[in-house]
Amino acid sequence: MTNTPTDEAPRWLDEEERQAWLALVGIMRHLELALDTHLRDEGLTHFEYGVMAALSEAPERELRMSALAAYAEGSLSRLSQVVTRLERKGYAHRRPDPADGRYTLATLTDEGYAKIVSTAPGHVAEVRRLVFDPLTKAQVRQLTHIGRRILRAIAPDSPSPHLPPSQR
Repeated sequence: MTNTPTDEAPRWLDEEERQAWLALVGIMRHLELALDTHLRDEGLTHFEYGVMAALSEAPERELRMSALAAYAEGSLSRLSQVVTRLERKGYAHRRPDPADGRYTLATLTDEGYAKIVSTAPGHVAEVRRLVFDPLTKAQVRQLTHIGRRILRAIAPDSPSPHLPPSQR
């Protein structure tokens, strides 16, 4: 049995916290699946789409694999598997970093860029339908604030690329 750090009784969730927790868990489980399902028709997973989107926004559509893993919030091994799949599809390629051969660069190909450009409108429409259309503008601001606070609690020292520099 694991003791709490102070050997105090656990701070159980009250009913309001329990309901909030269950709602958040439901979102975490179902949103990724819904986005994967939607992108399946495009031949991509949501994670692959995120990797390609990150590369599409990078200078020269290229990032070090380590930076890309941090942006995608995935391990290097998972990212490597995904980039291998993207290479097989002709959407990306890897090469040693000429500035420092210890690193590997991932580059979005012209075909990959065309794919992300053609896929983005449908993806954004699905994100809007699932996440933003059900909310008011005030709720969107609250969601942003709440999400940033939770992200800082989860990874306080991590410079999340999803946050503007003033919020990191």
